[in-house]
Amino acid sequence: MSLFKSGNPTLSENRFKDTVLHDVVTHDNAMTVNGTLQKFGFLFLMMMGTAFYAWKEYAEGGSNALTFIYVGAIGGLVVAIALIFKKEWAPYLAPLYALLEGLFVGAVSAYYSYAFAEVAPGIVLNAVGLTFGTAIAMYLLYSFKVIKATERFRSIIITATAGIAIFYLIAFGLSFVGIRIPFLHEGSAIGIGFSVFVVALAALNLILDFDMIEKGAELGAPKYMEWYGAFGLLVTIVWLYLEILRLLSKISKR
Repeated sequence: MSLFKSGNPTLSENRFKDTVLHDVVTHDNAMTVNGTLQKFGFLFLMMMGTAFYAWKEYAEGGSNALTFIYVGAIGGLVVAIALIFKKEWAPYLAPLYALLEGLFVGAVSAYYSYAFAEVAPGIVLNAVGLTFGTAIAMYLLYSFKVIKATERFRSIIITATAGIAIFYLIAFGLSFVGIRIPFLHEGSAIGIGFSVFVVALAALNLILDFDMIEKGAELGAPKYMEWYGAFGLLVTIVWLYLEILRLLSKISKR
């Protein structure tokens, strides 16, 4: 039986076990849950800084919005892949990822805010509020053992997450040949139902992330894995926010 797993590919079992097997860890340089959460807070503030900058550029009619989206998305992906293979670089690459992701999130948020200003004013604030509320609820459900990260639970969430990732990649590839999957963008009942499912899946991934971070600390992972754990948690939070934003935009179209 695996000791711990996460649906988030950045927080998988081997990421932590490898560091325990190959690094010399003492009490002073061991990973802790509080240290991980503090570093997550730091990364989140960095992301918000560049997100505000990208939003401001969009609001002032700057032509850099699309550039921010591409730089943030592609740059963030490259850094994330590098982090997966070079976990010891996490103290340096995780902040860089947060800055790049902020450009992407800020530009996308600004687009949604202005595109839906008439039919759904405050759509971004609502998405932010729902994201925070969902994250807090998941943390409480995990802390009070209402939802437990059992092996069966992990298997279901990991399989569903992989399925969604493959589906998104296929949809992205089809878009290059002019084929669009309607329910991904339209506010039909099927489209809204699909988005509700993906939001729920992203939220449940937080349970696995919390469990992974806690088990990593219990296992005695090295200190730099706090940055890696914080990075992985940020990935899920951003995914959850974007899916909630997409869901609210679909609802506003009805």
